[in-house]
Amino acid sequence: MQQRQMGKDGPQISCIGLGAWPIGGGMGPVEEAEAIATVRSAIDAGITFLDTAQAYRTSEDTLGKALSDGYRERSFLATKVSGRYSRRDIEEAMDNSLRALGVEHVDLYQIHNWNPQYPIAESMEAMLRLQEAGKTRYIGVSNYNAVQMQEALQTGVFHSNQPRYSLFAREIEAQDLPFSGQNGIGILAHSPLAKGLLTNKYRPDHVFPDADERSGFPQFQGETFNRHIAIANRLGVLAADKGLSLLQLAIAWILRREEVSCVLVGAKSETQVLQYLGAVGAEFSGGELAEIDKILLGEAND
Repeated sequence: MQQRQMGKDGPQISCIGLGAWPIGGGMGPVEEAEAIATVRSAIDAGITFLDTAQAYRTSEDTLGKALSDGYRERSFLATKVSGRYSRRDIEEAMDNSLRALGVEHVDLYQIHNWNPQYPIAESMEAMLRLQEAGKTRYIGVSNYNAVQMQEALQTGVFHSNQPRYSLFAREIEAQDLPFSGQNGIGILAHSPLAKGLLTNKYRPDHVFPDADERSGFPQFQGETFNRHIAIANRLGVLAADKGLSLLQLAIAWILRREEVSCVLVGAKSETQVLQYLGAVGAEFSGGELAEIDKILLGEAND
């Protein structure tokens, strides 16, 4: 697996990482044994960056079990504090995560999102104290925009930001990606497959069960869902011409950006994990990138 540096002076990490929201049950039920096998198959395949969070249901407990038998030593383990970001909240969340994961420290601890109730400086100071105490090797943020990252940098150095980024979610290209590149902050791109829209798995009449978070998302409803499926089908044709699956094209399209340190993909099976590997090393011509933009804008020929 190709390695990339996390930020300007961070560690080398696998360019594809495993996002652990699905194995915690966030996208429908999954058997614990299968979840553990999925994590271990990812590590065996070289996908050693593992990302979870306090808010990811049973994910931390499952990861803790998966990382026994020597798998912890082969992984780069990241988790997040979610929702409440006072000093006390952050310290308690870290201790709870360490217990759930069954480890003495994590490799990366992240603030899950910006919450205006909690000053960024206060939250960053708490994160830096945890780093000084040896409970995390590195600290980062998640879903921060350029303004919020700038404010966080005034308190201390952090190595990563984890924003949403996909062919269907390109908002960070305007300001956040350039800011990250200029300030040596590694991008850990989450939701690269747009929660399944970029997999060619679904048809317009698909109904998601109540246990699946997508059942309540507007992009998975009605005409919006149908439009996304139509665009995905056109992208799938382009992918096939390159000898790729649609999901491999979607991941490779993100990996082409030098600001991106890692693309985080979720999986609930070993089969899914192995599919992701084909994205590594794929390249795009200028014409192919232009064609992708046309498809996304609805300008491509049927």
